[in-house]
Amino acid sequence: MKINIQKSNLRENLYSFLRKCGYAPFHDSYIKILSSSGYPRFHLYVNEKENQYIFNLHLDQKKPSYGKETAHSGEYEGKVVEEEGESIVNSL
Repeated sequence: MKINIQKSNLRENLYSFLRKCGYAPFHDSYIKILSSSGYPRFHLYVNEKENQYIFNLHLDQKKPSYGKETAHSGEYEGKVVEEEGESIVNSL
């Protein structure tokens, strides 16, 4: 799910805003862990473009399993992802 956020709508820096939304830095992205096992979790990538941030949000259901083939159990749409996206927007 992609969410466009105007930089002028943020009352604080991006890091502080995402911390208030429950996200923590994770490599080159942010995550919001939903259980003590670490999964499921929301995973958020942020791209910066002129006067806006573009959030790319998905839900990781389980730890990725990589071997001979790439497997990723991310959900990029659906009710849970949409509700989290709305929660982020409503936090502005």
